[in-house]
Amino acid sequence: MVVGAIEKQGPYGFGPLEKSNKYNTKATLAKIVGDSYDGVKEMNDQKFTETFQLFNWNVTKEAAFQKAFEHQTHHRGQTTVCLRVRGIKPPEERLF
Repeated sequence: MVVGAIEKQGPYGFGPLEKSNKYNTKATLAKIVGDSYDGVKEMNDQKFTETFQLFNWNVTKEAAFQKAFEHQTHHRGQTTVCLRVRGIKPPEERLF
């Protein structure tokens, strides 16, 4: 979602990174996330109002970022539950 919105194709492509053996370390995943943040920093306010094709929908870039945040939050919740089921205390969240 973010890659489409920032108009910057990274070397990672678009698809399930978890199925690739190339992206299976914490450092590599942190770099992928960092690269997407760098792309967002390069955007100005006008860019957020532009539309683009995301899957089968024509959406604003702002809407794509909102959906990406929602999706990330969903997975954070899943991870928290999985850790707690295994008796592991999840790391504290830094909201602000």
